[in-house]
Amino acid sequence: MKTYHLYAAPATASLCVHWMLIELGEAFDLTLLDLAQQEHKTPAYLRLNPNGRVPTLLVDGQPHFEAAALLMWLAERHGRFAPALGSAERGAYLQWMFHLANTLMPAFRAWFYPQEPAGAGQEEAAKAQARSVIEACWGRVNDALADDRAYLLGEAVSAADFLLTMLVRWSRNMPRPAECWPQLAAYSERMRARPALQEVHRREGVTDWIASGGSRTPRA
Repeated sequence: MKTYHLYAAPATASLCVHWMLIELGEAFDLTLLDLAQQEHKTPAYLRLNPNGRVPTLLVDGQPHFEAAALLMWLAERHGRFAPALGSAERGAYLQWMFHLANTLMPAFRAWFYPQEPAGAGQEEAAKAQARSVIEACWGRVNDALADDRAYLLGEAVSAADFLLTMLVRWSRNMPRPAECWPQLAAYSERMRARPALQEVHRREGVTDWIASGGSRTPRA
């Protein structure tokens, strides 16, 4: 029997892993950390995740981290939400997972914490660069969805959709949130309707975006 314990924080990078565990129907324990109280920096937590970030997933008592890696591993372990090895969709799946994790997530980090890459006094320049990267990615995703596919890879939900939807949510208060792109707006509406995503928000005590029907009206 597989046993899981997820360390998470509301509306952070752990949301996509929390969501997948619910979609899989797996039993798991959940510990929500208070980042404002630095609970992710305590010696006990750092022994589990030396990066001092969320998520951390204990699998049979052993800690693992990195949100995208956890999504991919859970998908492989349970035989769901990932194209089969050797399938035509596998290449696109890996490409999107790595693009979202290696390009889009670091850009969001720079947007929310611009002092990290740029240093004091250069925050606005860092945010402008991050915004450019993020909006370029939304354009690429919007183009991929332009053939009216339901999900990022086609007609089946994959781990890439859990990661992408979380990042769409992160953009909700930006000058041009992801839902300003029409295909992404329709995609977001489909994903927000999934009961498991609504349940994640309920368990984490988060109501914005999921309850309001997304972000502002798309604009040019």
